[in-house]
Amino acid sequence: MTVRLIKPDSPSRKRSSPVSDRKTTIGFVNLGCSKNQVDSEIMLGTLVQDGFELTADPKKAEVVIVNTCGFIEEAKQESIDTILEQSKLKTSGRCRVLIAAGCLAQRYQGDLLKELPELDGVVGTGEFGRIAEICRDLLAPRKRHRRLWLSKPPYLYDELAPRLRLGTAHSAYVKIAEGCNRNCAFCAIPLMRGKQRSRPVESIVAEAHRLASEGVKEINLISQDTVNYGVDLGIRHGLAALLRELVKVKDLVWIRPFYLYPQQVTDELLDLYAGEERIANYIDMPLQHITDRMLNRMHRLGDRAAIERLVERIRRRIPGVTFRTAFIVGFPGETEADFEALKHYVERAEFDRVAAFLYSDEEDTPAVSLDDKIERAIMEERRNELLAIQESIAAAKGREQIGTVMEVLVDGPSEETEHLLQGRHQGLAPEIDGVVYINDGIAAPGDRVKVEISDSGVYDLVGHVVDD
Repeated sequence: MTVRLIKPDSPSRKRSSPVSDRKTTIGFVNLGCSKNQVDSEIMLGTLVQDGFELTADPKKAEVVIVNTCGFIEEAKQESIDTILEQSKLKTSGRCRVLIAAGCLAQRYQGDLLKELPELDGVVGTGEFGRIAEICRDLLAPRKRHRRLWLSKPPYLYDELAPRLRLGTAHSAYVKIAEGCNRNCAFCAIPLMRGKQRSRPVESIVAEAHRLASEGVKEINLISQDTVNYGVDLGIRHGLAALLRELVKVKDLVWIRPFYLYPQQVTDELLDLYAGEERIANYIDMPLQHITDRMLNRMHRLGDRAAIERLVERIRRRIPGVTFRTAFIVGFPGETEADFEALKHYVERAEFDRVAAFLYSDEEDTPAVSLDDKIERAIMEERRNELLAIQESIAAAKGREQIGTVMEVLVDGPSEETEHLLQGRHQGLAPEIDGVVYINDGIAAPGDRVKVEISDSGVYDLVGHVVDD
């Protein structure tokens, strides 16, 4: 058995010359979703361009920034715990300034400064482009005072924004819009990110060209409501229009849109998926529930019949599509009958990937005032039941892949052991899905290789490189 990783030359990163010789060290902690990651990358790029020096050693950081998440209760608690943990660097390290940025900062604003005296600054989602200016303001010896930086609408970067990408060199997230126009009863995103604001097609395509020139093979399109892209710009069928331009970008292998709301999905869009080999055969569509009663309480558009027709239509028009979805368990008023219906639907639909989230009360959302709240223990039990059903389905789907040969994009050495490489086929999205472990073969990160599958787990596959 031979497994070898070919190490590529480090890609050069073009940045503007620093406008200042000061080399204040910055430590950065990114929390939350891929949309937060892009925000972090923009802030990091802005800071480096302005002459700050990034450090991976927390004790050397003079400024520590925590980009927070405020989506659900667990995420909010993680953000607060991280802020408190990083605050210890004011005594154990060199930290002079501690900043909370992002969704939690936008939503709770002055409450964070009041409840967390360890913080020096709170930076909302509209101020990411000013992060270097904010850091310098807080560092100024005669201007030191705790304060907020908040504005609306949320910051929406363009193709010219400096960016220091995290993760693999050959895969990147591209945020195509910010905010959301939906009114889901459980969701606080519009409170934190505002109404939908889409980037122009030209800006997104220009960014894709630049990323491809830097060696990116896969771009992942993200927003709060990707299927609704362009509606605020007056673009009819905006996502389809955008994809038609992106597939022309040379050297891109996969274009993967995330988070399609299950309405406004046209046959035109599905046929584009099926007909363009650069668009990954991958649908990410959170359905949230299946009974009409729960969908209505959640303020979701459509009903069970519409969802079932849509899922069938997607599978019919996109042969071999990988379907990822998500559900909320324990939403107020969810009865045993509602949950049994959800379980039976998941069993019958046989999705490739299913995420299950526990409902949590989010201030100022319509669901907070609903009656018949579900005990957490019951919610956890329901989630475990639902995921157990999905694990059985996923394991069976994995076994069906044994003996097949598939194209795999190599990500690099395995996170489990240096004796394996790992990559993904187009039905595996980065970070949230499984991987393909390669136990025999030679490849470099970003290479596309043919892999014959010899074994499978619940969500992962194992195979070896074969000649074309």
